[in-house]
Amino acid sequence: MPDVSAKSPAGQSSPALSLDPAQIKISQRLETLKTTESGLTAAEAARRLAEYGPNTLEDKTESKWRRLLNYFWGPLPFLIEAAAVISALRRDWPDFGVVAGLLLYNAVVGFWQDNKAANALAALKKNLAPRARVLRDGAWTSIPAAELTPGDIVSVAAGQIIPADLLLIEGDYLSCDQAALTGESLPVSKKIGDDAYSGAIAKQGAMTGVVTATGERTFFGRTAKLVGAAGAVSHSQRAVTEVGDFLLVLAFFLALILVGAQLYREVIATDDWSWDRVGSIAQYVLVLLIASIPVALPAVMSVTMAIGAYALSLQKAIVSRLNAIEELAGVDVLCSDKTGTLTMNKLTVQSALPYGAFKSDDVMLFAALATEKSSEDSIDLAVMAALPAHDALEGFKQKAFTPFDPVSKRTISTVADATGGVRHYAKGAPQAISALVRPDSQTLQRYQNDVAALAAKGQRALGVAMSEDGARWQLVGLISLMDPPRADAKSTIAEARRLGLQVKMVTGDDVAIGDEIAAQLGMGSHLLVASDVFKGDVKASALPRSVVDAVERADGFGRVFPEHKYEIVKALQSVGHIVAMTGDGVNDAPALKQADCGIAVSGATDAARSAAALILTAPGLSTIVNAIRVSRQIFQRIESYIYYRIAMTLDIMIVVVASIVFFDFQPLTAIMIVALALLDDIPIMTIAYDNVPVAPQPVRWDMRRIFIFASLMGLIAVAETFGFLLIGMRWTLDDALQTMIPIDPGQLQTLLFLQLAVGGHLLLFSVRTKNAIFAPPYPSARLFWAIAATQVVAVLLCLYGVGVDAVPGAAIVGVWLYCLLWVVVTEIVKMIYWRLAGRRDKSLTAGRVALAG
Repeated sequence: MPDVSAKSPAGQSSPALSLDPAQIKISQRLETLKTTESGLTAAEAARRLAEYGPNTLEDKTESKWRRLLNYFWGPLPFLIEAAAVISALRRDWPDFGVVAGLLLYNAVVGFWQDNKAANALAALKKNLAPRARVLRDGAWTSIPAAELTPGDIVSVAAGQIIPADLLLIEGDYLSCDQAALTGESLPVSKKIGDDAYSGAIAKQGAMTGVVTATGERTFFGRTAKLVGAAGAVSHSQRAVTEVGDFLLVLAFFLALILVGAQLYREVIATDDWSWDRVGSIAQYVLVLLIASIPVALPAVMSVTMAIGAYALSLQKAIVSRLNAIEELAGVDVLCSDKTGTLTMNKLTVQSALPYGAFKSDDVMLFAALATEKSSEDSIDLAVMAALPAHDALEGFKQKAFTPFDPVSKRTISTVADATGGVRHYAKGAPQAISALVRPDSQTLQRYQNDVAALAAKGQRALGVAMSEDGARWQLVGLISLMDPPRADAKSTIAEARRLGLQVKMVTGDDVAIGDEIAAQLGMGSHLLVASDVFKGDVKASALPRSVVDAVERADGFGRVFPEHKYEIVKALQSVGHIVAMTGDGVNDAPALKQADCGIAVSGATDAARSAAALILTAPGLSTIVNAIRVSRQIFQRIESYIYYRIAMTLDIMIVVVASIVFFDFQPLTAIMIVALALLDDIPIMTIAYDNVPVAPQPVRWDMRRIFIFASLMGLIAVAETFGFLLIGMRWTLDDALQTMIPIDPGQLQTLLFLQLAVGGHLLLFSVRTKNAIFAPPYPSARLFWAIAATQVVAVLLCLYGVGVDAVPGAAIVGVWLYCLLWVVVTEIVKMIYWRLAGRRDKSLTAGRVALAG
């Protein structure tokens, strides 16, 4: 059966067949769809469902087994696997067990976090309409919308989402809000023979239609597919790649030196090319490389951001991709929708302006009498809510009603009062009411001036008229309407500015409306008409500098269409801004995906949600600002781990290579290196719970600063460890010292292992904050006790000789005292560095604050 649908709002036909409802009768289209007025049979529906598939967008989720196997494939897994194979070939089973355990640990932790994120994403996917009322076997029944198939006859009514593309075949009237699909601001009136599109919302009326397309064949599905063309590269991915590349280059350079020295001493000088010798060198170098690579960095980032995502979900914000939390930390421009985010998304009556002998209460009463009581239209709801009394409409009976349509732009009702008298009432667009009334020139001039004055204040005008006979109309008055700011919007914007954010209003309404709201919220008055900035010949891929400058200086934009949002994002990104953009419709999806952090507001379509990084389940700007605060804390936790990881890699690699090259002494065994990696990284998972302050300005990956500071801390750690090695080597050769605490070379290895474990975690406590190590914010209880437990394990391993040579307790105490003394040196260097770096930050911060203000 062919896929049948009428022309889409964009003027594109469905690929299989296009039928003009003005030329072909409904019965012929039903015949083409091979359906009848009694609907499909259950058997035929099942056959078509199997043929055409479910009424959902395609899900390309990778299988769990494939995701798990990915953790055994790649540069790092290959290194670990090579080390495990060499250990097995050498029959070094203890080393094999430790290395294989490290491989499984990385795979299990990584898969667990990945699966957690995948489950969260799966939970977000919802059908366009959860259930649909369908005619099957001649009887109406409710089924999951995913089970609809072409040829099904479906009933839709006000308040429902159109579950598939439909050809309307029965009913009087249906008003559809398809703004999320086409950007049309007004509901579109539908009649028999018209097409209703999947994802549109029925606002008024009720009709029956036959399904012409489902799933990805619908207009909604075809539009959603276009989203894949847009997308920004993750800043966190670039940062992790740079850190990994830096450590890999360093590790391989030092490994080459180590291989050269070991080959000369162990193989060439002795002329012993046996597998035992060569394999031992290869195994050790591989293990050293494994310990030097930031194995836990992806897991630390995943755990930290997953915990942040859970915290955000409690605040009505759902993260669709975990690294979006980190992206939020650097956002310096927030482009926010007006309606529903800055405002209540609820029109309210501001005032009534009566004309002639009429009073304000008359204006409101007559407007209500010109309204259908069951209407869900926002203007109608505002009018009904503003009635002077709850029982104002008692005694009136509506005998006829003409609904609003885009041509007449008014509603008219015929109403009988308690005495049986009949009158006619109308309300609508000011020009539509004036055309109906045809007032004298003086009244018309006053009327137009009042409408203009309301528009200048950003308020919408609604005209009201009445007639005794339906032919001659009297002008009753004007009602001013406005979507007021949310109660928390002004304070939230002020808080955003304190956090160094520019907040730009992006609205489809006129600039005058935007100006009024901006003035009330203290957002600035420099709002531009989007079409004046992005003229027809301007392309997002090559924006002129004048356009970019205009976008950067503007406080907001009015008359914005979905394509303008994409261009605004590109313009801001072209000059280095990290941009968050809000949206709710299918046509907003490319802009949401291109933005560094796309935000789907409450009530957004599935296409917008799938493109967005942050999905709000409650209206308002405060949730976004809270998310930015949380993201900056998460960023600092990850940054602390990177400082620590780079410094420790420098420490281990340089000390091991230098001691072997210069002293022909292997300071750590292969098992010690792997155990050290596990002891260092397992408790680091709890850094996700660490106490950190909220950065006062947007934070970004300043890789130059990260490498300088981490390298500085690493060199301090190298001096600490190498100094301990020199003391230990002297101790093993000094008879007087040996009588105090006897230490042999094997025990020196154990003490070096303990010094690296203790010194590493003390270094983490130091780099996690720019303040002094004993000043607040203090480490979280989870981080502190996790590290304390790890240190207990390390001490017990060394004291009782589990996998290492046992050492006396006095030597362990000596290691701790030595490491604590070096904490003082580390803190002095750290404080000097941050003081110097702070001077550079002041000028940058001043510039950002000036731009945000």
